[in-house]
Parts: sequence; C-alpha cells; structure tokens
Amino acid sequence: MTNTTTNTTTNTTTNTQATTAADAREDGLVLVLGGTGKTGRRVVERLEALDVPVRMGSRSADPRFDWTDETTWAPVLNGVEAVYLSYYPDLAAPGAPEAIGAFTAAAAAAGVRRVVLLSGRGEEEAQACERVVQDSGLEWTVVRAAWFAQNFSEDYLLDPVRAGEVVLPAGDVPEPFADADDIADVAVAALTGDGHAGEVYEVTGPRALTFAEAVAEIGRAAGREIAYVRVGADDYAAALEEHGLPGEVIGLLTYLFTTVLDGRNAEPADGVRRALGREARDFAVYARETAATGIWTA
Repeated sequence: MTNTTTNTTTNTTTNTQATTAADAREDGLVLVLGGTGKTGRRVVERLEALDVPVRMGSRSADPRFDWTDETTWAPVLNGVEAVYLSYYPDLAAPGAPEAIGAFTAAAAAAGVRRVVLLSGRGEEEAQACERVVQDSGLEWTVVRAAWFAQNFSEDYLLDPVRAGEVVLPAGDVPEPFADADDIADVAVAALTGDGHAGEVYEVTGPRALTFAEAVAEIGRAAGREIAYVRVGADDYAAALEEHGLPGEVIGLLTYLFTTVLDGRNAEPADGVRRALGREARDFAVYARETAATGIWTA
C-alpha cells in the first residue's frame, strides 16, 4: 500500500511537471539570454509589447543563468519554446563552440523547438558556433550582425565620445554599422514568426562608414567637436591594460580591430530587408535620435 501510494504520488508529480512544461511551451515562452545587454534588452521589450511570455537569462535573474555553471541551465530551459542565444563574452572567445554545443544539446533535451543565434559578421570563430547550432537538431535562425552602432552610446566608446576624443586602432576601412534596434526586430521576427527557419540574416546598416566618419557623424548630431585619433594596435592594447581591462577583453578587442576590421565586412548586406521587408536604419538616424537624448553631452 505504501509503495502504491508513493508511485501514484510520484507519477502525479511527474505528470504535473510535464503538463506545466507543455503548457508553457504552448504559450510560446521565450528565453532571452543576455537579456540585459544591448540586443537582449531590446528583444525582451519587443516580446513583452507583443504579450509573448519572456524569461530572462542572466546571472541576476531568477532562476539565474550563468554560461560557466551548467547546473543553472536546466531551470531556465524548463518549459521554453524558443531561445534567443547571445553568448558572453563573444563567440570568438576560446571555448565558445563547446559551450554552445552543450547548451543547445540541453535545450533540445528540454523540449526547446527554436533557437535564434546572435552571431558576428566576418568572424570565423563565430561561424564555427553557427555550425554547431545548425547541427543541433533545433529549428534555427542566425542573425549575423555588423559592428553595433550602440557601442558609441551604450558601451566602452561612450566615455571617449563624451570626453571629445575617440582613440582606436581603426583606419580607413569602412564598416556598415548595424543598429541594435534592427537586430532586435529581426530576432523577434525569427523567434515568433514563420518563414525564418534555416535563414542566415546578415544585419548591417545601409551604408558603410569609417570609424572617423562615424565619430564625425556623432559630432554633427551632438553639435560639438569630437576628435578621432588612430593609434597602433599595440599602443591601444597597452592603453586598455593601463585602464585595468582583463587580458581576455583586451585580446578580443584587439582581434576585432586588427583581424575582423580588414575590409571583409565593408559591403552592406540585405538581412533587414529579407527578414522584415523594410530598409535598415541609417547611422545618421541613430546618431540624431541618440544625440536628442543628451547622453553625449551629459
């Protein structure tokens, strides 16, 4: 009698958990990794505006998610239908393909159906991670983004812009800066709509600018002089070290400026048009709207 009661209770609990997970998937629960980052935050905002249930994947969320702690993965994947996969610190970081492989295997085992990977344009290491996702058995979409325009306003380039001098090891090679709002719009379309499975969307702006031209555009929008100074990669790395940045971050930034920014990504792509049926936002629009917030003159 005791064993029968125990088995019945266990089966009831198991069935309840399975039903709960199934109900959550029917509701279209989306897990957004990096939900407080530049693109993740925007993806969350858009999903919430569409009344799509969202679970944040970050170390400060509940349940918490940490790429370096696999015990945190199962709780955030429970009941999830789709995942926005943004890897920290970058897909070019050592160990990224292995982490992506382990995570997508856990996602498939948890019953996740769809994954949208944020990838880097022109990065061989990122494309290795793309292949891992493509071989995962999940329904996949890759959002392969150019350099974020928002790096000038929401990241490590904000303080230099405010100070009136941006110092970087980038010369005359142009980059079609991608707007994080476009990236989020494409990601949400792929997470919630049909017709995006198996697509690789290269998300860029409609025109390419050098970093000097981008800084000049920001200066015009902000109504102030902002200088652009080009330095060598070694001097740049030394300056970052003086400011206390970790070695892995310095290595990653140096790699992006010296290897990826070599002209391979100079041509704008049509990912926004293909995914959304509209044109990508121009850098001048980003600069004008951001300047209006006062963030560059604060």
